[in-house]
Amino acid sequence: SSRVRGLFVPHTKTGNPLVDSVAEHQAASNQAYWQYLHILCFLAPTGFLFMLFRFGDASGFLFVYALAAYFFSHKMVRLVLLTAPIASILGGIAVGRIISWSISVFLGEDDDDSTNGSKNVLDKENETKGKSDGKKRKEKKSSDSFAGITAIRDGFIEAGRSTEGKIVKTILAIILVGALYMQADKFKTYSWRISVSLSNPSIILKGQTRDGKVIKVDDYREAYWWLRDNTPDDARVMAWWDYGYQITGISNRTTIADGNTWNHEHIALLGKALTGSEEEGYQIARHLADYVLIWGGGGGDDLAKSPHLARIANSVYRDHCPGDVTCRAFGFVVSPLFARSVSWSHILATSTLNLSCAILQDRQGTPSPMMERSFLYKLHSHKLKPGVQADPEKFQEVFRSKYGKVRIYKILGVSRKSKKWVEENRQCDAGGWFCPGKYPPGLKEILDKKKDFAQLEDFNRGSKDDDYQKQYFENLNNPELARKRAVLKSQQESKPAEKKVKTLSEEEKVRIYSTWEDTEDTTLMWKIVTSNAVEDLERWLESDPGAAWLRSADGRGPMWWAFEGKKQEIVSILMKMGVPHTDKDKNGLSPVDLLKE
Repeated sequence: SSRVRGLFVPHTKTGNPLVDSVAEHQAASNQAYWQYLHILCFLAPTGFLFMLFRFGDASGFLFVYALAAYFFSHKMVRLVLLTAPIASILGGIAVGRIISWSISVFLGEDDDDSTNGSKNVLDKENETKGKSDGKKRKEKKSSDSFAGITAIRDGFIEAGRSTEGKIVKTILAIILVGALYMQADKFKTYSWRISVSLSNPSIILKGQTRDGKVIKVDDYREAYWWLRDNTPDDARVMAWWDYGYQITGISNRTTIADGNTWNHEHIALLGKALTGSEEEGYQIARHLADYVLIWGGGGGDDLAKSPHLARIANSVYRDHCPGDVTCRAFGFVVSPLFARSVSWSHILATSTLNLSCAILQDRQGTPSPMMERSFLYKLHSHKLKPGVQADPEKFQEVFRSKYGKVRIYKILGVSRKSKKWVEENRQCDAGGWFCPGKYPPGLKEILDKKKDFAQLEDFNRGSKDDDYQKQYFENLNNPELARKRAVLKSQQESKPAEKKVKTLSEEEKVRIYSTWEDTEDTTLMWKIVTSNAVEDLERWLESDPGAAWLRSADGRGPMWWAFEGKKQEIVSILMKMGVPHTDKDKNGLSPVDLLKE
């Protein structure tokens, strides 16, 4: 599956947008290791080294276990759990060896077991006689190679037997024991503290108001209890799959999706409903649910996650974000006034990306046209932002939590026909515990547009989707280009009328052309030209014709790169704009010279 494949490729590049959207599938950071292992982050590697010096069958098992656990936990943060047993074992080895050595120093014993062990190994090798001359020569070479290491070790041990050496060893032993004691006390306190934080329910949180007052945020439990106490027993709740198990377990209500996300197409339909237009989302929701639950209040709420939802929806419903595989047209954008007042390089340098999916975001959180029209945005920002209101003929807000973390809407005009059809056509297995649902006929028109997602591991299906996967990876590997493409598309959507062709004065051309420096714009231009992205170049030059005259620190610009890569169409575009092809770069080469090379 993609989850397994994700262990062998960088995060967000499994080819499956559903898997890539889960935070637990991200690569583990140093902070994550320290949070869960604490001082073992240092003791375990020390124990690993000690283990290598006395390698055997048991050590071989620990060696393999340690490498496998670290490799997989480093690839996926949820697998840090795998490192806990081996980290404890290796940490114990380190502590045991240090304490054992320290005690031997305090008692005045000579700690030369390791030396004797090495000598025994050499004696055995020298005593072993082969039947052939080749074997004898190998034994002699092995003995000679160990002799140097043994001599160095013997030298240290002899030095340690001197009076000065004993004093140094005693001081070192005192320091090591004292450090271990202090760290053990800190580790004990930390373990109790983190056990409390991990044991507490995650839906009840501590918060702090602007005046510094500490409060208890109990919004999520209150919302689930409201569903339990104020909705019919057969009520169906539409929410993103993250909260499915909580709704089922606490509210005792049916949810449209939960953590069992094996049905990629079903999750995509839910994503399409939430990130599609308000009307489209409503037409899906009225056939599947009675209520909609939205997480709000900022942070990791539904709106922050929504670019991922759009991307997942587009993996099955390709008309959701046409021509935009990773749905970067859905997110937050730079406001038009802000975009006109700064350069592209400044925008790219100062913008932030919302969960690696959104477009460039301004401080006001201006939504892109696609997000602004969406079902989710209307319900999330209902009466919170000027001019944003859910259709009162389709939705009725029935619950808003104390701090605005959860909002629940009742869907008006629910299709009773579809609800009855689903109940009458339920099919369960012999035990009655597995009852795969069926979609009502009312959704047929929408379902006919879907294309079952074929991930890279579906070798037994016989289905492939190479074009989708290619574009998906291209957008992930070149986020700057994908972002700029999305911004340009967003600007075109927000201003469909009046197309004014921008022109540059000769003074502006000279100023740009005479400035040689490496910037985000020159890097992006190089990527566009070398990848022959003609449409992206045309859109960029349409909004900013000065980009054609950019030059990097080595004196080269788009004309040089176009000639070097033999991009004839791009050369023609640049020549029409008047960009010269005979000027020299830093090394005295013209674009034509690169063509000759």
